[in-house]
Amino acid sequence: MQFALIINESPEGMANRKDPERIGPYMAAWFAYSQALAEAGIMTGGAGLELPEKAATVHFSGGRHQVQDGPFAETKEQLGGFFLIDVPDMDKALEWAARAPLADDGVIEVRPLLTPPSA
Repeated sequence: MQFALIINESPEGMANRKDPERIGPYMAAWFAYSQALAEAGIMTGGAGLELPEKAATVHFSGGRHQVQDGPFAETKEQLGGFFLIDVPDMDKALEWAARAPLADDGVIEVRPLLTPPSA
């Protein structure tokens, strides 16, 4: 089964990317995690994302759209990136998510990829 590990970090966690003293250890931990996924042969894709202030959001309503700078967030967590993995089941996906180097206030959503119906 394929799963997306969707990484949401607190503003404090995302601040590690801006701090010259903290970015080295922060990125090293994520590199080690992605290396472990690759070495296990389960990573099929993924990417880190730029900081939220570089984002834009397109809102749709009544057949029209409006572009807004920045992310549209209902929560304080910010989308930091994602990994795509292929493991036997949800339990194994949750085990890998639990190994991520997130701070205490981070969240990883584990979601199965949508499988198109067979014809």
